Order: sequence, then structure tokens, then C-alpha cells
Amino acid sequence: MINHLIALTIAVVIDAIVGDPPKWPHPVKWMGAFISFLEKRLNKKDSPRVKGAVMVLLIVLTVLLATASVVWLSYQIHVVAGILVESLFIATTIARKSLQEAALEVYKPLQKGDLQEARVKLSYIVGRDTERLDESELVRGTVETVAENTSDGVTAPLFWAFIGGAPLAMVYRAINTCDSMVGYKNERFLQFGWASAKLDDLVNWLPSRLSGYMMLIAHKPLLLKRTDAWRIFLRDARKHPSPNSGWLEAAVAVLLGVQLGGVNYYKGLVSNRARMGEAYTPLKKAHILLTNRILTSTTILFILLLWIGGIAIELASTWSKSALYL
Repeated sequence: MINHLIALTIAVVIDAIVGDPPKWPHPVKWMGAFISFLEKRLNKKDSPRVKGAVMVLLIVLTVLLATASVVWLSYQIHVVAGILVESLFIATTIARKSLQEAALEVYKPLQKGDLQEARVKLSYIVGRDTERLDESELVRGTVETVAENTSDGVTAPLFWAFIGGAPLAMVYRAINTCDSMVGYKNERFLQFGWASAKLDDLVNWLPSRLSGYMMLIAHKPLLLKRTDAWRIFLRDARKHPSPNSGWLEAAVAVLLGVQLGGVNYYKGLVSNRARMGEAYTPLKKAHILLTNRILTSTTILFILLLWIGGIAIELASTWSKSALYL
């Protein structure tokens, strides 16, 4: 347990320094290639749900066995080698720095008044149509992306690293990658991607809720009393079509005093998303910077929570073993 905690803490530091250099080899690229290979061969007319479940199972087992083997061999060499290898694996599963940098890529042209460039930059990180968005909508898209990816990109892999070290962190990233590639509700993936989407919802269920609560614990709302912020947060968190994203978007919305959600367009088709929070102030480009700060401080508090939990588990285990000899 303590080794996992040390490894995930080092991993966060590695991510803060290095991030995700685009030209470096990355396990997610290999996962993506494997998913694409299997999808082309399994996504046929007959039993697509079953074949989609087989695909995600094969991906998970392959990633689990490969990562566990490398980590086990590293610990056989020396505990320090094991921790370092775990740290490197876990670092590839988190993306706090790259997420914040992507948000800043939208913020910078907004600061210069270049809406067209901001639209292009936002299109890199969202699935919605961005060609006609005004500044407020560009900010909303950026804030929502950072908020909902706080779990997917940071706290969820850290949570699973806490539970099972690098192997479970990598399994989480494999499931999340499957969902991002085949978890769409369109004709091609509605049935085939069902298992990937449901499994992704499951592994994010607890981390997303913990993260939402951590956001409100770590920050004072800008325009609301804490009691009002908690009331609106709990009211709106379940409104999102995703069972998990609403907990993060609602938390950020009440902290900023803005309203998220609304009308989005996907390839010209309207999608009316539930509103999160109350519009006490209009969305402004400065809210992108504030959301990035929320992400950073939530990450720090989440790691602290994991350390407290880990130490408590170790102490309880030591006490129970000692009690056996009394």
C-alpha cells in the first residue's frame, strides 16, 4: 500500500514536469492500436454486444498481465526499482499537465480576441461543433472539458493506483481508452461499444463523486455561501446524461458561480444538455484559469486523502496483527 502511495505521488510529479510529450512512446497509443485492430475484426453484424465485451476483456487482460509482469520483475530486482517502474507506468495514465495546457491553448487566443483560433483549439479537445461558438460558449466548452476530465485524466487513475498499483491504473486507462474509441451512441458502436461504456461508467463511479466533493471541500465558492453551493451541487450533479460527469461539472459551476450545460451541436445535430449551477455571473475567459487552479488543488487534496486512507489501513492492519498475539 505504501509503495503504491509513493509511486503515485512520484507519478504526479513526473506528469507535472514532463506531461505527455507527443513524440514519446506512450502506452495509450499502443492500446489504441490494439483496440482498433480488434474492433475491425470483431465489430460484425452478429452478436455485437458480446463481441464488444470480448474485445474489452481481451484488452484488459493483456494490459493487466503485461503491466503486472513488468512491475513484479522490477520489485524482484529491488523495491526502489519497483517503485520507480510503477511511477513511470502511473505517470502515463494521468494527464493533469496536458489537460491544463490544452485549456490554455484556448485561453491564449481568447485573450487576444482571436475567436477563430480559439474555436480551432477547442475543437481539438471536444466533440461538439465549434465553428460558430462565441466567447462565452468557447469558455463553457473549455471549463466543462477540464471539469469532467478531472476524474478521467487525474483522480480516477490515481484512485485505482492506490487500490492496485500500476497494474490497476493501466487497466483503468485501457477501459477509458476503449470507451473513448468505441463508446459512441451511433450506428457503428451503439451495441459493440456498450460493454466499454458501461465498464467505464463503473470504474469512474466512485472517483468522480470523491473528486466532486473534494472540489467543494478544497475551495471557497466565489459568489455563493458554502451552504448554497452544496445545495445546488447536490441538486444538479445527477442531471447530466453521464452518471459521473455531472458531479464534476456541477462542482465547478457552483464554485465559479456560473451555469454550465446548455445547447451543443454535434455534426449539426442539437443536443440540449442539462444546466449545472446558476448564472450568477456570465462566463469569462478568466474562468478557464480558475478551473485549471481547481484541478490542481483538487489533485493535491485527493493525493492527501489517499495518503490518509493508506496510512489508516496500514495502522489498522498492524494493530490487527498485533492483537492476534495478545
